[in-house]
Amino acid sequence: MISRHPRQIDKLPAAARRPKRIMAAVTALAVAGVLATPGPASAATDPALDRQALRQSLDAVHQAGMYGIYSEVREAGKTWQGAAGVADVVTRRPVRPDMVHRIGSITKTFTSVAILQQVARGTIELDAPVNRYLPGLIPGDRGQKITVRMLLNHTSHIGDYIAGAFPSLLEGSGASLDDNRFREFAPEELVKFALAAPPTGEPGTTPGSYSNANYVIAGLLLAKVTGVSAEQYITRNVIRKAGLRHTSFPRTPQIPGPHSKAYESLFGWIDPPRDYSVYNMSWASTAGAVVSTMDDLNRFYRALLRGELIGDAQLTEMRKTLPVLAGGVAIDYGLGIYSIDLPCGRFWGHDGGVFGMITQSLSSPDGKRQLSFGINLAKYQHLDDNGNIEPSPIDFALVDHVLLALCGQSDARTSQASPLVLFPTAGLSVKR
Repeated sequence: MISRHPRQIDKLPAAARRPKRIMAAVTALAVAGVLATPGPASAATDPALDRQALRQSLDAVHQAGMYGIYSEVREAGKTWQGAAGVADVVTRRPVRPDMVHRIGSITKTFTSVAILQQVARGTIELDAPVNRYLPGLIPGDRGQKITVRMLLNHTSHIGDYIAGAFPSLLEGSGASLDDNRFREFAPEELVKFALAAPPTGEPGTTPGSYSNANYVIAGLLLAKVTGVSAEQYITRNVIRKAGLRHTSFPRTPQIPGPHSKAYESLFGWIDPPRDYSVYNMSWASTAGAVVSTMDDLNRFYRALLRGELIGDAQLTEMRKTLPVLAGGVAIDYGLGIYSIDLPCGRFWGHDGGVFGMITQSLSSPDGKRQLSFGINLAKYQHLDDNGNIEPSPIDFALVDHVLLALCGQSDARTSQASPLVLFPTAGLSVKR
């Protein structure tokens, strides 16, 4: 048993059971990321790949309590791949670096690229109201005020649909996860849940508020202007154009190809953690349903940042960032991509979290230095008496791996990037 200090929901303090506290921890389940305060860009501009140290850092993540982790690091054409731990806690089948993985909200970058391709073709205008393309979907004045750009940079202030789709999360229970394992959600149904939630602000105002609903609507918009499903368009014009061989929107609840199981702890409310690798991902849609490998993710972001998927004008728009609140933390979010500043400079990418799986992908602006990693145990932290997330040894070990991979630093506890924030866009913010 790796889960430490498990708490059942009936033993949680009253503060941790309050709906607002619980939804602050589980809203926008489609992401997990690593953010840092800015550091000097010259600290480690071209770190060499220390293969032994990278291997040891993965082992440290497993030893800290993570079931399994797989990672790929690239630097100027050189590649390192590694894995540590198990893909199945019963059979002890080991994880492999090439495993197919649910990438959650990294899907948003794929969807944004597809929208920006249509912007380049003149079929979509970034600053046009959504109701021009999807009349009546967003009722009232909001449909005229909310633009396509606001969907992509999360300033629409449309609430999320997670509470509507998974109501047991409001009570600190994972029952809805099991109830919906094979349920087919229509995108319009998810949008209806989101529009029933209170708006998080006035459209266009900052800071924005991270919401999966924005990218479900973007998928509906893409389908409307292209005449094919958003999944078909993204597959043909983004995934295939980038030369990705193991990336797809799965057609069934199964993950295609060799993969790990996906263990969900839900902050100790599911004990022992339960496997959700077989799951109907219609609830994530164009906000989070894609599967990929770590090698494909690095290929994708390298192609994107080098201008191979969209033109310079669209890439410039994509990298215009503004503050967006995700898990109570402000991040620098563009159009389906965000930037973070580490001690060795700025990196671009996204991260994703679904039930049982978390992914991170970060690249230097020129695509030369890259890291993508996946883990197979989600929401492994626990809550304190006030409903706040307590940092786990896993968090520190993950940060160590990120900094070693991207900056050549081996100890997050002494790095200039401290304090660090983990998992903001999944509502899993953890400050050191």
